[in-house]
Amino acid sequence: MLRPALTAFALCLLALPALTTPSSAAPEKRVWRIDSVVATRAGNRVVVQVKGGVKSGGWSHPRLKLAHSDGHTLVVEFLAQPPAPNAVVITALMPVTAKVTLRSGRGMVTVKAMAEANDVTAQILP
Repeated sequence: MLRPALTAFALCLLALPALTTPSSAAPEKRVWRIDSVVATRAGNRVVVQVKGGVKSGGWSHPRLKLAHSDGHTLVVEFLAQPPAPNAVVITALMPVTAKVTLRSGRGMVTVKAMAEANDVTAQILP
């Protein structure tokens, strides 16, 4: 009598992740704002570090995505995955950071990072 109950309980536990995990991840969105951008040259590469903020908790996987380059400026978007619409999150300005290493030629002199509320441009440091 105890064995069928334990089997049913175990099956419920195995099914729980399927009920709580979203079937598809929410699309990435730009973070709310950028506070700072630091870009440094390392050989033929540029290391870009960006700090910023989002309007709530629950954001994940922040990253910098190369939008385009015009030969003098690298333009990156500061993206992250927002929380699920039904997720319970704190409503407060929360910090996010991201770092990326990109190939660049010697003609690159600036990096422009784009967020939802602002853009910040920084010189590439030697």
